Amino acid sequence: MAERQELLTMQNNPKKKGRLNVGSELVRRLRDFNEVLETTDNVAARLTCRTIRLHLEPKKYSGADVKKVRELLGVSQPLFAQFAGVSVAAIRDWEQNIKPPNKTVCRLMDEILHNPDYFRARVRELAVTARA
Repeated sequence: MAERQELLTMQNNPKKKGRLNVGSELVRRLRDFNEVLETTDNVAARLTCRTIRLHLEPKKYSGADVKKVRELLGVSQPLFAQFAGVSVAAIRDWEQNIKPPNKTVCRLMDEILHNPDYFRARVRELAVTARA
């Protein structure tokens, strides 16, 4: 009875009427969805299903490329190492072409090259001056 009274109140109140329509539509669509799930073996045939894939294969970085990205940020090897979450020795090895950077760091450098202003600002935000 209380639900019926609230329904009547909502129908007579213009501010609440829109909510009723949205709510009714939501319930109707959920019932339709439930019916599809219960009566169909091949849900993809009845509903729109999408698979989205991102192209995330990083480019390969030479020592000169790594150094260029680091200099683009305006940071030293130790600061770049902290930012990338690796050791300073790893940065040196990459810049001297002793070892290539791993795929995760290559993806990070891809993103830095895509939006260098953002990453320069992030480095500035994260910078803490050491006091003697």
